[in-house]
Parts: sequence; structure tokens; C-alpha cells
Amino acid sequence: MKVLHGALAAEHMKPRSGTFSGAVSADTIMSSVDCVTVATVKFEPGGRTYWHAHERGQLLQVTAGSGLVCLAGEAPQVIRTGDVVWIQPNERHWHGANETTGMVHVATSIGMTSWQEEVSAEHYPG
Repeated sequence: MKVLHGALAAEHMKPRSGTFSGAVSADTIMSSVDCVTVATVKFEPGGRTYWHAHERGQLLQVTAGSGLVCLAGEAPQVIRTGDVVWIQPNERHWHGANETTGMVHVATSIGMTSWQEEVSAEHYPG
């Protein structure tokens, strides 16, 4: 058993770039313990991930605001506070805020993450 003490204060949120567009910050709650990573991620309006996939899946729990999640080949779906999203292993997807509303979610990622290209304007409804 491991006890990991949370640090949800704003000073623990670190800006993310390289695999994110727009203003995105995160607090890694648990870093790769038994191939599981858990992070609180804050997306400002317009902020989003690049396309990516998780080796063994990802669980998103929206804790504030609303945003979008999108599987490759499908239209983006709106997600709101209280929603939980399960993304199957190796499903190519992206998630983040919409153009006018921020979003915070807790992301539980299982296995390796395969980061891909930035989400184009064609795939992001702005």
C-alpha cells in the first residue's frame, strides 16, 4: 500500500506543453506506479491534448467545468462536471476544454502513452 498525499493547491499545478495546445496545467498525483499515472489536469478555454492513445486505457473524471472528448473518426462529445469517460486501450483520441469554457479532470492513464500530432482546426470545433 502507498499513501500519496494530494497537493491540489494552485502552486502545484505545472504548465504543460509539447503534447498540449493552449493553456494547460497539471498536478501529477501519482507518477507511474505499477504502470498507472494519475493527474489533475486544468484546461483553460481552448486548451486541449494532442492526439494520443494509452496502451491499457484511460479513465477521465470531470471535476469542474465542461469540455470535449473525441475519438478518431467520430465527432467530439461534450463532457461536464460529474461525467466519467472510459477510453479503451489504444483508442486514438484527444480531450480538453472548448473555446469558451475551462475544464478540470482527473486522468488515470494505464500503461504507456503514445503521443501523436496536434489536433487540427478541422477536428477541434472552435
